[in-house]
Amino acid sequence: MKNIFKIFLIGIISYFIVSCREDDDKTILNNTSTGSLAVDKTSVTLNETIADQAALTFTYTNPSFSPNVSVTNTVEFAVAGTNFSPVASQPVSMDQKTFSLTHLQLNAILTTLNVAPNVAKPIEVRLKSSLNTTTAYYSNVVTVNITGYTPNPDLIYPKINVPGGYAGAAGYADWNPANSPNLFSPTKDDKYKGFIYVTNPNSEYKFTINQDWAGDKGDDGTLTGKLVETGEQNIKAAAKGTYYINVNWALNTYSSVIANFGVIGDATPTGWGSDTDFVYNPTTKTYVINSIALTASGVFKFRANDDWAMKFQPDNGDQTLTSGTAVKSFLSAEGTVTGDPAYKVSQAGNYKIELDLHNSAYYKLTVTKL
Repeated sequence: MKNIFKIFLIGIISYFIVSCREDDDKTILNNTSTGSLAVDKTSVTLNETIADQAALTFTYTNPSFSPNVSVTNTVEFAVAGTNFSPVASQPVSMDQKTFSLTHLQLNAILTTLNVAPNVAKPIEVRLKSSLNTTTAYYSNVVTVNITGYTPNPDLIYPKINVPGGYAGAAGYADWNPANSPNLFSPTKDDKYKGFIYVTNPNSEYKFTINQDWAGDKGDDGTLTGKLVETGEQNIKAAAKGTYYINVNWALNTYSSVIANFGVIGDATPTGWGSDTDFVYNPTTKTYVINSIALTASGVFKFRANDDWAMKFQPDNGDQTLTSGTAVKSFLSAEGTVTGDPAYKVSQAGNYKIELDLHNSAYYKLTVTKL
């Protein structure tokens, strides 16, 4: 019994000795200085015509620690007075010490923060240095008055190109990826969609990216909607007209359906009985009805192929159109329409109607009183 007690006592003493040694080995991390951030301007008006040029340049120093450790840096942006909620973040290198943001990058940050364009807004900026997912150190806060712009959807959404023998007649250039209609990705997820106009039956086309032939894709030869990069065949548009095309670039699939649009409704001369068709204008690359009589008591919609499977409809705030003012329109087949809204005008008269379908991230409708 005495031996058992001695062994037990020795074990307890050994445990405490080891524990004490482990405690002695633990290192205490001291934050010896805070990070700092500076910017070269106190105000800036962003300009889309120089979107890729530097708008603001920042310099920063990392916080220091004893012993020395590495940190992960991000620069945080927020509307002044919001205590950085919501926040937009821009990763920066620990070793870089200076960086610039372009007009386009800053405008995207304002969009993330839900800042309205064309109005100066004080934006607070700070450096966040993280040691792990739970521990972060912050620099001083600098404030910059930034005026954003309404972004051009042609510049901010990813796109692929649709070069082909049809493109010249549509106002572009035949078989030229740099001058061809584009399919855009409104969700920025490798899923592209949009419209092309074909004048001659059996016109051929392919898909490219980055406005170049490198990596171009075509049909795999089975005509079942499968794309390949090697051994591909041109895709054919069997009939004259407008085609609505969907491409999944990552999954190498595509679909194409004809979609010839017209206007219909009890505000139009033919009521709900028949459509007045649009005509494609290759100079403006838009679909136009040059003159149509519209009443102020009725409504109208835009539908494809004299059917209701595909129709353009308004946002709730744009149901009554202002003459000469372009509004964003929404395609029901894309799941972007709530309910079944229609358009109307506040004054009866003859109108020019123009549909701009070149960018699926921003279909645009303009109705102008003649």
